[in-house]
Amino acid sequence: MEKYPVILGIESSCDETAAAVVKNGRQVLSNVISSQVPVHTIFGGVVPEIASRKHIEAIDGVIKKALADAGMTFDDIDAIAVTYGPGLVGALLVGLSEAKALAYALNKPLLGVHHLKGHIAANYITDPDWEPPFLCLVVSGGHTHIIMVDDYRHYHILGHTRDDAAGEAFDKVARAIGLGYPGGPKIQKAAENGNPDAIHFPRPCLDEEGYNFSFSGLKSAVLNYLNTEKMQGHTVSQADVAASFQAAVVEVLVTKTMQAAVDHHVKRVAVAGGVSANKALRQSLEAACKKHGFEFCRPEIILCTDNAAMIASAAYYEYDKGEQSELSLNADPNLTL
Repeated sequence: MEKYPVILGIESSCDETAAAVVKNGRQVLSNVISSQVPVHTIFGGVVPEIASRKHIEAIDGVIKKALADAGMTFDDIDAIAVTYGPGLVGALLVGLSEAKALAYALNKPLLGVHHLKGHIAANYITDPDWEPPFLCLVVSGGHTHIIMVDDYRHYHILGHTRDDAAGEAFDKVARAIGLGYPGGPKIQKAAENGNPDAIHFPRPCLDEEGYNFSFSGLKSAVLNYLNTEKMQGHTVSQADVAASFQAAVVEVLVTKTMQAAVDHHVKRVAVAGGVSANKALRQSLEAACKKHGFEFCRPEIILCTDNAAMIASAAYYEYDKGEQSELSLNADPNLTL
């Protein structure tokens, strides 16, 4: 009987401390996430030093629970996978130090994983039949990329944001209209009661060739609108601003992704990252893919935000080829793909 590799994944790149046990790169046996959102909400965003300290407090317990939920011990684990970049350097170092210590003490292979590769791999968990090649829109608080996934281990970036990531823009606009942090879920909820056509915000880069994005100008347009309305003594509708802003972001993301897919003659399109949990984006991408005849995949909601199951899944394809990282591996907050 064939034994499939079982990998323990660890993720601590931002404000989620996570551990998961994944079999064969696709079967999640456990997926434990300790979120710091309540801690950072009072500050209106993630405070790096606090995030690092909270990771230290949580990581041992999270790993212990992941093993218990999977009904396994360290003896059952074949390799240790961990995010080593990009992300907050202090936060990354907590997970990486833990993973290196475990790999050394248990004499198990260490597998360093690029965070974006992890997000992309979340699609393999959601759809066990999904495989490269495909085009993936990776959109989160820190990243907005259109990536061609040539195979499980080879990727190239077709387009990226020149300034703010889409998720960062969501957070800043949410704060500006008084919704607070985290911006993505709050904008989505407010937008449900708003009119997406109430305010016409710009669609940056739509008239440009290529697949790059820019959301700084859109964010500024929202702030200018709010300031103008305030100076004129007008009442601002949170719901209308949220819906109109969200519509602008979604239109740009979907249009650029479809343009890249058509130009590169792909048959499959996926989305990943925290912003891929946005209902309007998921629905718009799915409708656009259906119109163009593309297969479409999006991760389950729990796999959109940072988690360790996606890290273990991405690591499987390195492990399968006999690759492993040195124990000298260091965190790289600006790691490129």
